[in-house]
Amino acid sequence: MVAYAAMLSVTSYLVASNRALNFLEQREAVSLTLQVAVAVSALLVLVAAADSISGERERGTLETLLLTPAPRAALVIGKAASAMSLWLAAYLVSAPYIWYLARGTHILSTALLAGLGVGFLLALCLCGLGLAVSAVASSSRIALSVSLFILIAVFFPTQLPTSAQNGWFGDFLLHADPITAGLQYVSKLIVNAHNPGDELRWLIGPVVFAVVTGVAALVVGSNMRLRAGDRS
Repeated sequence: MVAYAAMLSVTSYLVASNRALNFLEQREAVSLTLQVAVAVSALLVLVAAADSISGERERGTLETLLLTPAPRAALVIGKAASAMSLWLAAYLVSAPYIWYLARGTHILSTALLAGLGVGFLLALCLCGLGLAVSAVASSSRIALSVSLFILIAVFFPTQLPTSAQNGWFGDFLLHADPITAGLQYVSKLIVNAHNPGDELRWLIGPVVFAVVTGVAALVVGSNMRLRAGDRS
């Protein structure tokens, strides 16, 4: 959280300086800072989720965890709640920065609510992904590497040249990547001042991704078994 706050401090200083020099309009400054805060806080959740079960296996404590008188699904939900608490802490840290950059404007409430809603949704996406991979990975390093590889594989097509993103397929790629779609939704609300209801199509991808990864985490986590070498 200290490193996260330091990063937001630097980002806020840079966008505020550029806004003072008329390089950035206030809406753009708020949107850029909020997008950075949302994306990084979601990645923090991914790191915690990827370590949640594979870390227990790696440290030799998974046997003790599985012997607790609780259903496997309850253990997965508890791990998810623990990882999501990082997102809540990150949101509370980012709120003063957003308030400072958006103060005196009518976009303050929009920015805070967009950060709350989209940030929570993206955090759920990466939490489910991290937990699903962590439940089958033998170590935290493998779990995090595979999770990041999947995330990059989904994100990479959105970075193709603009000419390759034209048409329905390019539009589909932008909407299918949960991170890109979520940040686009934030930008539409803050920079373009669109009505939240008019841009809900950008949230279809993140919602579907969150549901799929969440169900996968519950299914895989509910069937956790000890392997040779898992016992401490």
